[in-house]
Amino acid sequence: MKTPWSGYRSVLACHIEQYLAAKRALSCRFNTEDRTLRLFDRWLVEQRLSSLEEITGARLDAFLASRPRNNAKSYNGLLGVVRRLFEWLVDQQVIATSPLQADARRETARSQPFLFDSPAIRRLLREAARLPDNPRSRLRGPTYEMIFALIATLGLRVSEAAQLQCGDVDLDRDVLQIRNTKFGKTRLVPFGPRLARRLRIYLALREDHGFSVVSSAPLFSFDGKSAISTNSIRNTFRDHLVPRLGLDVPAGSTGPRVHSLRHSFAVRTLLRWYREGQNPTTRLHHLSTFMGHVNPNATAVYLTITSDLLQEANQRFEAFAPTRTGATS
Repeated sequence: MKTPWSGYRSVLACHIEQYLAAKRALSCRFNTEDRTLRLFDRWLVEQRLSSLEEITGARLDAFLASRPRNNAKSYNGLLGVVRRLFEWLVDQQVIATSPLQADARRETARSQPFLFDSPAIRRLLREAARLPDNPRSRLRGPTYEMIFALIATLGLRVSEAAQLQCGDVDLDRDVLQIRNTKFGKTRLVPFGPRLARRLRIYLALREDHGFSVVSSAPLFSFDGKSAISTNSIRNTFRDHLVPRLGLDVPAGSTGPRVHSLRHSFAVRTLLRWYREGQNPTTRLHHLSTFMGHVNPNATAVYLTITSDLLQEANQRFEAFAPTRTGATS
């Protein structure tokens, strides 16, 4: 049985706590790093290390080996968390040099993400609406339909959709308030009239079935008290919805995930700008703000090149730089 978390207890405990506090003071949530450092702290306790000098390169190699990662990206993520901790300890003059000597693994070419087109999203929402209730999940279909509609239409993170409260929905101004997001910030996300109608219908349905609609009540809940977990959303998407969609996954692409809906939103937005004759370069910071990124570079990661985008980009180029008759190379 897994031992419940009771705080950092290793020889590095106070330093890890100070490190996390320093990062969070800079508006970094650092939740993923916190979970990794808990594993590291637990391992140090199990090794019965009593001084910083005992944390050698060989011991750190042993820790990395104790958390097997077949995927190079996953291994490098684990390594990076440990490396940044020891680099901070050096900066704070707690230790003279970092004992970590392990090298990052070479990452092979990444698979292309799966992108949902509009017909596939409509099928997804129809299948979600058909999900039956069970003894522990009332309004299961309408709830999941609304969750995936928000993620697909507004490009929300799954965690952002899961933590929404009824008070975050402003139907007078047609905006959502996304609170305490990935980088500890809050933003307002506007939505259109069709999504507004969906939200009104969903909120009325909740109220008709006895769910609270006070500001602090979770927007997505099966018992009216606790919010639906992100794992439940991901599992329902993967196990109960994707198999029903009959999706054609291109060779070299990853399988469809909930996050694919957010990725698809970014690509569709860029494609729409091209077709409307707008300059995507000048508007990328708008998309970055809308999606809750700290800068446009983070948003650019989502802008997978598709055949449609290439066609639109080529047409744009030809319109501004037409080939001259008789031109020589």
